[in-house]
Amino acid sequence: MASTILVTGGTGTLGGHVVPLLLGAGHHVRVLSRHGREDVGGVEYVAADLLRPEGLGIAVDGADVVLHLAGGPKGDDEATRNLVRASSDAGVRHLVYISVIGADRVPLGWFGTKLASEQAVRASGIPWSGLRAAQFYDLILLMAQKMAKLPVVPVPAGLCFQPVDSRDVADRLVELVLGEPSGQAPDLAGPKVYGMGDLIRMYLQARGTRRLLVPVPMPGKAGRAYRAGENLSLDGTAMLGERTWEDFLAERLG
Repeated sequence: MASTILVTGGTGTLGGHVVPLLLGAGHHVRVLSRHGREDVGGVEYVAADLLRPEGLGIAVDGADVVLHLAGGPKGDDEATRNLVRASSDAGVRHLVYISVIGADRVPLGWFGTKLASEQAVRASGIPWSGLRAAQFYDLILLMAQKMAKLPVVPVPAGLCFQPVDSRDVADRLVELVLGEPSGQAPDLAGPKVYGMGDLIRMYLQARGTRRLLVPVPMPGKAGRAYRAGENLSLDGTAMLGERTWEDFLAERLG
């Protein structure tokens, strides 16, 4: 039976992969956006701001499932609490949330807001499913592009990532959305671990560009957490995506 699925962040990178998959599965997809849009391609758009709870009732009204993808540099925890309250009032039967690996281990502000958001979902009383994923290749590419503009590229020493393709994350999220509420799912990371310098070097090679890479220390508690691999999932319990950074670069840069 077709469900009405509300997707926050449906116009972003991850939402751009998820929404077509949900439509293809025969569901009615409603996308929450801060700016009004005309319905197109079978997608219903509703204008609302997650930081303004008074407008969320209309967005969640009639939704069977809410997939919460929206996020930003700050305010994620407040936005999630607002969405949780509106979803509870509307009788949503399944709330699915995307977070980040290391949310409870990396002492950086954004990770803290993701952890607070997870806690709000767990305490909501709504049946839920949660997924922690690694950083997307799209973000690593953006970082590499910006850093490559410098004549000398500073590379945080000892910093490693286990990045993942956003399409692999989208596939997994759709499985969770279409399944029964399952609580915290296994982490989803990429198939390989890379040093930050290796990621940048491979990008430069793919672009045919030369830059001097200089290692620099990453200070403080965050630096210690990253050097300890707290942003990784290496205990054997994580699910691994299929596409590597090399695959991603070959596709994007040809």
